[in-house]
Amino acid sequence: MTDHNPLGPGLADSFRTVGSASFTEFLGAHAPDMLPTARLHALADSARGVALEAPHGTTIVASTFDGGVVMAGDRRATMGSMVAQRDIEKVFPADESSCIGIAGSAGIAVELVRLFQVELEHYEKIEGAELSIEGKANRLAMLLRGNLGLAMQGLAAVPLLAGFDDKQHRGRIFSYDVTGGRYEEHDFYSVGSGSVFARGSLKKLHRAAGDLPAGVRAALEALYDAADDDSATGMPDMSRGIFPVVAVVDAAGYRRLDDEEVGAVVRSIIADRLVRPDGPLAHTQRARTGDDA
Repeated sequence: MTDHNPLGPGLADSFRTVGSASFTEFLGAHAPDMLPTARLHALADSARGVALEAPHGTTIVASTFDGGVVMAGDRRATMGSMVAQRDIEKVFPADESSCIGIAGSAGIAVELVRLFQVELEHYEKIEGAELSIEGKANRLAMLLRGNLGLAMQGLAAVPLLAGFDDKQHRGRIFSYDVTGGRYEEHDFYSVGSGSVFARGSLKKLHRAAGDLPAGVRAALEALYDAADDDSATGMPDMSRGIFPVVAVVDAAGYRRLDDEEVGAVVRSIIADRLVRPDGPLAHTQRARTGDDA
C-alpha cells in the first residue's frame, strides 16, 4: 500500500517534521536565506564602505492605565535632515492581546514586526494556545539578537512591546536594547529620538489608577512634548488630518483608535497649548482626570 502524504507531493521533510513551535527556527533550518536578517546582511555587505541613507522612525510611547495599556506613535520618518515620510505607521498589532511599536531604521523594523507577527501566529497554530506575554517578550528579544550584525553597522531597530496579561489582569510594557536585552518597564516608557522628552512628560502626567481617556491624553501630551523639542518627531498635521497612531490593549484585546477619536483629543490639547504652550502641570492633569493619587 502506498503511503499517502496529506500535505501533497514535493514538500521537503522539514515540513513534516515535528519540532519547535518557532517559525523563525523552522525558516532558519529550511530556508535561512529567506530570513530578513540574511537578506539585509547581503545588502549591507554589497554596500560596505558606502554611507547608507535610510528612513528612520522616531518616537513611541506606552503607558498603563487601570485595566490595560496605551501605545502611541508619531507619524514622521526622517532621512538625515529631511522628512522622508509624513504618515508612516509605527504602532502595529502583534497579535490579539499585544502591540508593538518601532523606532530606528524603518525598513528593518517593519520587517522585524512582520516576522514577529508570523512567529506568534505560527506558535498559536502549532500549540493551540496563545503565547504568554513573557514568552512574546522573549521571542522578540531573540529576533533582535539576530539583527545585531546590522545594528553594529548603524542599521538598528528598537521595538517597544506592550500587552495585556490575562493572569495578572493588567497591562505590561517591555523595552529592548539593540543587543536583544529585554527589560520590563513599570507604568510607562518611550523609545526613539524624542524619548527623553516624552518620558519627562509622562513622569508628570501618568496616573497608574487613571482611566483609558486619561491614559490616551497623557500619551498624546507626551508625543506633543517630544515633538516640541525633537525635530525628528512629528507634530499632529492638522492641515492634512494626520494624527498619531494610538492603540489600546485591554481585556477585550487589541484595538486601534480611529482618527476621529484621536483628532478630538489632539484638538483639545492644541487649544490648551494656545493658553499654556509648555503643557499642563501635574496638578492640572489630576484635576482634569479626577485622580488625586
